Amino acid sequence: MKRLKQLIFLSLLVSLGLALSIIESMIPIPIMLPGMKLGLANIVCLITLVLFGYKEAFVVAILRSLVFALATGSFSGLAYSLSGAILSTLAMSIIFRYYSKYFSLIGVSIFGAIFHNIGQLLAASLIMENMKIFSYFPFMTLLSLFTGYFVGLGSTLTSKNMKKIMRET
Repeated sequence: MKRLKQLIFLSLLVSLGLALSIIESMIPIPIMLPGMKLGLANIVCLITLVLFGYKEAFVVAILRSLVFALATGSFSGLAYSLSGAILSTLAMSIIFRYYSKYFSLIGVSIFGAIFHNIGQLLAASLIMENMKIFSYFPFMTLLSLFTGYFVGLGSTLTSKNMKKIMRET
């Protein structure tokens, strides 16, 4: 029964991540930077990391990216989404596991946001066959500090409540 409960929670987290991705794609961003998003769906990945572990966080991040591409038909962005999600989850997993006494979830999230952008820039440089795209990195890093902070804050508040819900069910 424990495995079924975990599967149900993980399915709900993938669904929540999908919903946040869809909502986020509809939010107009006043800053005119191509590909700029708030990263709301990354809250789900960070919560999964806290509640279940790194393997499950990878599964949720990858499934969310794949299902979003299927649901919206935006397959052109799949390479960017997957590369960002995988590198972000890897960075957050390492920081959370080995350095959580030094970094709160907000810090972990900021690292995740920065590495998400690195993953997207790597994908863009491979697709466009041009390394000059990395000149965009300083701007993306500044925005990552902002978005990573709020994603981390949301993850902190939500994971506390999710832990209570999981204990009660």
